[in-house]
Amino acid sequence: MGKSLSHLPLLNKDDSCTTPSDISDRNGLADAHDKDGGNGDVSQFPYVEFTGRDSVTCQTCQGTGRIPRGQENQLVALIPYSDQRLRPRRTKLYVTVAVMVCLLLSGLALFFLFPRSIDVSYVGVKSAYVSYDQGRSIVYLNITSTLNITNNNYYSVEVANISAQIQFSKTVIGKSRLSNATSIGPLDMNQIDYMVPTVIADEMSYMFDYCTLPSIKVHNIVVMMQVTVTTAYFGHTEQVSQERYQYVDCGGNTTYLHGHSKVVNVLQPPE
Repeated sequence: MGKSLSHLPLLNKDDSCTTPSDISDRNGLADAHDKDGGNGDVSQFPYVEFTGRDSVTCQTCQGTGRIPRGQENQLVALIPYSDQRLRPRRTKLYVTVAVMVCLLLSGLALFFLFPRSIDVSYVGVKSAYVSYDQGRSIVYLNITSTLNITNNNYYSVEVANISAQIQFSKTVIGKSRLSNATSIGPLDMNQIDYMVPTVIADEMSYMFDYCTLPSIKVHNIVVMMQVTVTTAYFGHTEQVSQERYQYVDCGGNTTYLHGHSKVVNVLQPPE
């Protein structure tokens, strides 16, 4: 019985990754032992690993098998379906945490980057400088106004330009444009002054007599202030417009403080 078993290839329980060359070497060693040892018991033959410099550890044999170098990308390891490595633990937990983190980051980005309105409020006239051309009955009136611009976003915005015009008696008497005004930080407010030069002449030359009338100390006229503020952020532009009727003294240089006017100099017509 031992004689017949000696011709069987010697296999070890860890030989799932042993190559055919290793098996043939073991079979040859078994035949030689059978010839030399006569009736020796095969079960007493020791297990020998044939390894050398040209072999590497087989990863699927728990470090006991060997495969020749150069065949790592050619051999295929078979893993049982019940192997725990095919069933990663806490997969649902990892997926749930990843989804929650992505939703949280998306919500924060949407909250901070969502565009909010730019508020523009017209404070009023800051000063008015008056000059006259008596020969042509022309009134030159340079009006400086103040704007409050509030940035409600969580990022800075650029005030690209401020366009303004002034109307008197439904006639445009002055225009102005201020470019690259300023930059407003997140959740901040800036106060900007702009000046519009106006000319009252031609069909409104009668205003020259009114503005230089000596019997009147305050020569108020009603003008309509129109202003358009253009802001830019993230390649997007937004325009906000304001209109306001305002009293302006055309009889002298005047400054306005907190809604109250103070007469600096009242021009007197020549005698």
